[in-house]
Amino acid sequence: MSTVKNDARLNFRLSEELKVTIEKAAAQLGQSVSDFAVSTLVREAREVILEHHVTELSERDRDIFVSILDDADTAPNEALSAAVERYKKETG
Repeated sequence: MSTVKNDARLNFRLSEELKVTIEKAAAQLGQSVSDFAVSTLVREAREVILEHHVTELSERDRDIFVSILDDADTAPNEALSAAVERYKKETG
């Protein structure tokens, strides 16, 4: 089993009211304030990253996109072909 070295730090200041709120939430989950803060920050950070990597289409745009994908007469342009090659190189 590998061990993770926890040597990086984040430091920030907050109001006493926010600190008390965080302590209460951590206690309700049976976690230390540090564990609660880290798990909450990581969860939110991952959500922000995911939101910036996902494109949501309207139904109309989805239908257009799917119809283009289904069109057997459409050939990929140079940019798409290059992207496919990059993807193949990166993923093996």
